[in-house]
Amino acid sequence: MTKDQMFTRRHVVTGAAALLGAAGTTGAAALLIGDGGSAPAPAGAPAPAAGPGARPALRPSSYRLQPLTGHGRPVRRRALVPAGVRSEPFLRMEGRGRSMVLTFDDGPDPRYTPDILRILRDHDVRAMFFVCGEMAVQHKDLLREMADDGHVVGNHTWSHPLLTTLSRSRVHEEMERTSEIIDKAYGEPPLWFRAPYGAWNRAAFRFGAELGMEPLGWTVDTLDWRTPGTHTIAERVTDGAGPGVVVLSHDAGGDRSQSVAALRDYLPELLDSGYRVTVPRRKYA
Repeated sequence: MTKDQMFTRRHVVTGAAALLGAAGTTGAAALLIGDGGSAPAPAGAPAPAAGPGARPALRPSSYRLQPLTGHGRPVRRRALVPAGVRSEPFLRMEGRGRSMVLTFDDGPDPRYTPDILRILRDHDVRAMFFVCGEMAVQHKDLLREMADDGHVVGNHTWSHPLLTTLSRSRVHEEMERTSEIIDKAYGEPPLWFRAPYGAWNRAAFRFGAELGMEPLGWTVDTLDWRTPGTHTIAERVTDGAGPGVVVLSHDAGGDRSQSVAALRDYLPELLDSGYRVTVPRRKYA
């Protein structure tokens, strides 16, 4: 199946996933971002994103639910408000001032992730990385670097499959095994989850909550996986910039050199325009 075929299919799947999730789940609650604001999650489903295809079945593994902290190496101080079983992902976050969130999916990839980390470090900015377990297990050093720099690492499944086509046991294995490797390499279990292709269903929401994770979608899709050009990617970010916006980009899954170059262009422009690029925070009891 070509990427264009998969892209068309994902539009159909995402709508179906939203309908599946709407039954038997609780409503979305408020969540905090780095500068302390809160807002309810809006209705709607995120647009689909690209990534690697599915892989063979996984071996079951045990997951040890452990606590979370803020930036850097984790030190548990307070109890989190437990993640709820939602019917839709958070698509944006509101806070005080002009805060935005940058997210990168499918990595880590040693060809592109280190450059992204360096650019973020040069501007003293924190971001989110939704990693795939099969990539993370090969590049644990990059997850440790993310932890040292204060970035947030989320769960993007093990092999980036279309979750709506899998059995419940396979969905759980994809999520659980990835949480386990993040816990070991990053130093704490992930608190956020993103479904590949934006294809959410009831199983993804339920297992995510059981593993202590909240679902996060996006507001602005750069479509960088289509390699439309550095200028086009940067323009999509700056044109879509706004308070609470969550930007989707990729640091793996193909040639991401345009994504790196675009970040180098648009990040200083966002900062010069008065935006604060931050990461989301979970509520504490």
